[in-house]
Amino acid sequence: MARSSDAPAKPKKQRWYRTLWQAYRFTAETDPAVTWWIVGAFVVIMGIATGVGIGLGRVWYFLILGLPLALVVMMFVLARRTEAAGYKRIEGQPGAALSALRTVRGWDFPDDPVDLNARTMDLVFRGSGRGGVLLVSEGPPHRVRPMLEQQRKRVSRVLPNVPVTVIQCGDAEGQVPLRQLAKRVRKIRPKLDRRATDEVTKRLRALGGAKLPVPKGVDPLRVRPDRKGLRGR
Repeated sequence: MARSSDAPAKPKKQRWYRTLWQAYRFTAETDPAVTWWIVGAFVVIMGIATGVGIGLGRVWYFLILGLPLALVVMMFVLARRTEAAGYKRIEGQPGAALSALRTVRGWDFPDDPVDLNARTMDLVFRGSGRGGVLLVSEGPPHRVRPMLEQQRKRVSRVLPNVPVTVIQCGDAEGQVPLRQLAKRVRKIRPKLDRRATDEVTKRLRALGGAKLPVPKGVDPLRVRPDRKGLRGR
């Protein structure tokens, strides 16, 4: 049977160098110094390789060894600066904390907040994982503290034996800045097994949340260089 001409064509896989170029352009718009950081990383690594090669009398050997290492360091620097640029772009936008939380593996966060002040756009997100239940707020401490406490009590009534972690995302004293939120969440130690985690997730979904959707921001994870693409896969 002849293949139908109406069949959708498979999207072309993007080349790794195009992924790198897009990441660089995205970062340079917010962080013009990224060019100097990348060039500086290359010069430092190659300078060290040259110095060691001269000292040992094997310059070309160490230059060949230093080149791939310099390229890896350059991509690492670009990835870190791209991530920072992504956070800088969404900082201050409603739902920015959710974008950061979505970069952390092992946690389930619904799209909608569990509490929302439509006038001030203070938000509370609720997630579940092997670390228990996580409540993350956006807004000034004096306004989000009662919202977090209300949600904590609500969760404790349904899941009395499950640990609840409360984090305020923001730049005020005692809050966790957006760029450090994912790192802070990763420090939460696992306390539940897989079966208990699934049961907690089901019960939390049954509780529901706020009905108003949160404006979506830029996900920093999506602007990172694609590691598979970098390997040519």
